[in-house]
Amino acid sequence: MLALLGFLTIFVFLALILTKRMSVIVSLILVPVVFALIGGFGAQMGEFMLEGVKGVVPTGIMLGFAILYFGVMNNAGLFDPVISRVLRAVKGDPLKIVVGTAIIAMLAHLDGSGASTFLITIPALLPLYDKLGMSRIILAGVVALGAGVMNLLPWGGPTARAATALEVDPGAIFNPVIPAMVAGIMWVLFVAFWIGRKERKRLGIADVEFDFHAELSDEDRAMRRPKLFWFNLLLTIVTIVALVKVWLPLPIIFMIAFAIAVIVNYPKPDDQMEQIKSQSVGMITVVSIIFAAGIFTGILSGTGMITEMANALVSFIPDGTGSIMGILVAVTGMPLSLLFTPDAYYFGVLPIISETAAAYGIDPTHIGSAAILGQMTTGFPLSPLTASTFLLIGLAGVELADHQKFVFKWAFGTTIVMTIVAIITGVIL
Repeated sequence: MLALLGFLTIFVFLALILTKRMSVIVSLILVPVVFALIGGFGAQMGEFMLEGVKGVVPTGIMLGFAILYFGVMNNAGLFDPVISRVLRAVKGDPLKIVVGTAIIAMLAHLDGSGASTFLITIPALLPLYDKLGMSRIILAGVVALGAGVMNLLPWGGPTARAATALEVDPGAIFNPVIPAMVAGIMWVLFVAFWIGRKERKRLGIADVEFDFHAELSDEDRAMRRPKLFWFNLLLTIVTIVALVKVWLPLPIIFMIAFAIAVIVNYPKPDDQMEQIKSQSVGMITVVSIIFAAGIFTGILSGTGMITEMANALVSFIPDGTGSIMGILVAVTGMPLSLLFTPDAYYFGVLPIISETAAAYGIDPTHIGSAAILGQMTTGFPLSPLTASTFLLIGLAGVELADHQKFVFKWAFGTTIVMTIVAIITGVIL
């Protein structure tokens, strides 16, 4: 009975959000509540929900302040010198431009937000691509590849969701895949080199100069703090090291880093509030989803639905398959990004897979690490289920089908490369 209720909860949840009959936040809250009541858990439901919310509080805080921190860094112009130097260095060489595009996209995605990455990179680079007659498909595709591999960061959506769904610290999922992520970054740069070489052969090298700062709006220029570049760079490096080394709990690191960043770059209280307001929409949306997911996972776990669903699935898995579940999750994650939204997969599918794998003695964090190697990381910038994808192709002026056709094989290649490294390092076995 519990297994059936669990599967019905997942099915209804997926159906509502995939058909867009209900928002993700509302679905995460109401669907499990309804089925918990049907199952006779009304008296205990409040306790289950509260426990679930408590479990995601650290992740929600970390994600919220990470968005604020990197928003301040972007507005202050931390990435501007790198972008400007890259554009000056590439000049009119298509090969260098494509490689530079990948580097800029990966740097811009340090905030973990696809929307901000695309809003930074595409408008800045599109005039240069058009001036040289380079393909806009390549611009959109390479930016997608760079953003995809960087979306593994612990303050990015997929890792935060995986940690929330499995009720573990994001660092426990992310830190083991750092070598795999480095391999993925190298693969993206190789792909950019390969594609750029073809464009150079097609177009040749032109003699042009491109001024990045001339493309900034007056509002953007007013927020820039070029004199604080070295301070912001040092603060960001220390913050990232502190995250990896876990000097303090991850939420606390971002809270302190944000407070230091905003008061140094924008000393006036009104300016500080403007910085918070500029990031508020994205922050509130993401954090709200995380807390709503706490209710979803709290009810499924507290009622025992997840355990019973896992037991039911175990009986259908052929002998010998359980030991390679991590590999299967990693390899299928990227293609499944085209079928599942991040919320549907991480909150609806991943907990069941994790519980099923646990029956074979596989640590849940290994399944979480496997999932982020492709599910809405390398796969998110070409999924029709995320708004960021349409922002990307809209800014670049390309069709979704053309974009998917161009980038799918390279994005899947990123997942394969990272999966191989994860296997070698023993992360997903």
